[in-house]
Amino acid sequence: MPDENPLLKQATLLGGDPDAIREFYENWSEHYDTDLLLSMGYVGPEIAAEALVSHVSDTALILDAGCGTGLVGIELIKRKWDLTIDGIDLTPAMLEQSRSKGAYRKLNQADMAGPLFEIGDDIYDGVVCAGVFTAGHVGPAGIDELIRVAKPGAPVVLTVRDIAWEADGFKDKIETLEQEGKTRVVSVTESPYHTKENIFCQLVVLEVV
Repeated sequence: MPDENPLLKQATLLGGDPDAIREFYENWSEHYDTDLLLSMGYVGPEIAAEALVSHVSDTALILDAGCGTGLVGIELIKRKWDLTIDGIDLTPAMLEQSRSKGAYRKLNQADMAGPLFEIGDDIYDGVVCAGVFTAGHVGPAGIDELIRVAKPGAPVVLTVRDIAWEADGFKDKIETLEQEGKTRVVSVTESPYHTKENIFCQLVVLEVV
């Protein structure tokens, strides 16, 4: 059954409270990679990176939004080593783990539930966000800022956890963005997410208009 892992269960119950989320990941940061990759079979970074690289140039400037410990950055560099990647995350301890991986140009603390004041409009050639849009974390409104900081024509790649896709309004949000002429939906694909927990996500690829 999904969510049998107690850490995953706890993560979905944080209620979107930035302080609770920060504390949870602060405490988890040192063991996060091992727990997710080995114990839970987490493939979010791989599928998100693979989806993004097919839509950007070899030297593109990428934002990894909610970069956590830097797993997406590593997967991006494996596929296109000359990318320039910036990362943002809510939790300082997670950013330290990202820094140790050496895949990022710069890393900054930011709350994706609000405006990304430090980032201007139309900056990035591509945006990727894996593991953030899930129950108890950042809601669909967080997608707006990712679109704002991406250049017209840029891909925005998101993973959205299965239990949040319709229940938390992500499906409706993606449809609304296209109806409003802000994005074009390139693809929405059900994909494995935590393979050892039998958990899936929607892998969303948008093009900014």
